[in-house]
This record gives sequence, C-alpha cells and structure tokens, in this order.
Amino acid sequence: MIVSTYTLYNAKTHLSSLVEQAFAGEEVIIAKGKLPLVKLVPITESRPQRRFGAMKGQAPVTEAFFEALPDEELDAWAQ
Repeated sequence: MIVSTYTLYNAKTHLSSLVEQAFAGEEVIIAKGKLPLVKLVPITESRPQRRFGAMKGQAPVTEAFFEALPDEELDAWAQ
C-alpha cells in the first residue's frame, strides 16, 4: 500500500487530488509539521436508502398531541 504524507498547507492546496488518491486506495496522511493529524480514507459501507413513509402507523399521533400543555409542564420545560 502506498502511504503519502502531506503538510496541512499542501493538503489544503491539493485537497481534491488527495481525496482521489485516498479513493483509489492510497493511504493519505495529513500532518501539522511532523505530527500526523488525520488519515483520509474512503467510505466503503453504504447506508440503506431511506423510504418516505416507512414508519407510517407505527407512532400514532392522537388529538391530544395538538392540545396545549398544562401550566406546570410548561414551567418544567422553562427551567
């Protein structure tokens, strides 16, 4: 595996190139002076696509949801 180290200044100047290198499988380290700070790595896992309405009916909202809260509960939230 190829490991490349860049200073913070160079990383800011060439960020798009460094992202491409990391995506291609290279290990890209960004350092401040001689101190390594971060490693750029590609995101490999994919999140499942969210589906609108997938939870429909699983969290019922009653009419009471829209009623005003009692004063003592409002006071508790205000603290």
